[in-house]
Amino acid sequence: MYSFNNDYSEGAHPRILQALVESNLQQEIGYGQDSFTNKAVEVLKEKMKSDEVDVHLLVGGTQTNLIAISAFLRPHEAAIAASTGHIFVHETGAIEATGHKVLTVDTENGKLTPDLLQKVLDEHTDEHMVKPRLVYISNSTEIGTIYSKQELELLSAFCQKNNLIFYMDGARLGSALCAKDNDLDLSDFPELLDAFYIGGTKNGALMGEALVIKNDSLKEDFRYHIKQKGAMLAKGRVLGIQFYELFKDNLFFELAEHANKMADRLNIALAEKGYQFLTQSSTNQVFPIFSNEMIAELQKNYQFNIWGKVDNDHFAIRLVTSWATNEEEVEAFIKELK
Repeated sequence: MYSFNNDYSEGAHPRILQALVESNLQQEIGYGQDSFTNKAVEVLKEKMKSDEVDVHLLVGGTQTNLIAISAFLRPHEAAIAASTGHIFVHETGAIEATGHKVLTVDTENGKLTPDLLQKVLDEHTDEHMVKPRLVYISNSTEIGTIYSKQELELLSAFCQKNNLIFYMDGARLGSALCAKDNDLDLSDFPELLDAFYIGGTKNGALMGEALVIKNDSLKEDFRYHIKQKGAMLAKGRVLGIQFYELFKDNLFFELAEHANKMADRLNIALAEKGYQFLTQSSTNQVFPIFSNEMIAELQKNYQFNIWGKVDNDHFAIRLVTSWATNEEEVEAFIKELK
């Protein structure tokens, strides 16, 4: 039984495990103030070409979204997200549990636009409603699509004009940056966003996300928010070691490129065999449409997510590849389609 269910089925890249072993008995200061975390922060700033950002290493994506969004918003303020957005669909109401409503809009491709945001602003007119204050996007999106530089520039300008905080979930940012149709660099994000995070969990790390805050008004006392939410690891070195290993050279991007390459192989083979797709994705998520019988047959040897119903006889499934996806298993899956 081979899994295409997610991109964190495996543990971590061997280089990361080796770095953890080699540093195991070295004594360090706790709570993210160790030498490894300091080196990771510095190398991340170099990659982003920005010394004006604060970087905080946290354990997981939901935790990062929860802490950041609840810290950035006042009690009466709300976040805007696509109806497919992770904070709305897959985080067990974590944002709402902090008292902040998530306002959603339907999109065709998982991406927000200024026109869609304007409709939300127009519908929330006074103090009898929550105040839209933060725009949440993910790149890549939950359905594998990516934002272009022009799309982010338009959203950034709209947010600045309307005094909105622009925040990006980067759980699969590596895959987005390595997509064949991507025109963004890591250094573009501090220029266009108030805050975002770089996902490690889904790109070779055991765990870990790097939250980047550019807007000075959002930086104050942020470590207090991390501690209060139970996210300040005593052994913060565990995160620092991993991010330094991922970014001291191009390992982070090499792993994402492999995941995308495996997904592209699936995309090409499925298209050649005449299958339709729920969405066109150039990242490491593939959404083919199969008959119910086909799905039942494939489930004998493979694990994957059944994404949604297309009609009574067909469902869209999600195939996810990772930094560790075995090329032979991809070819075996393609062969089984016959």
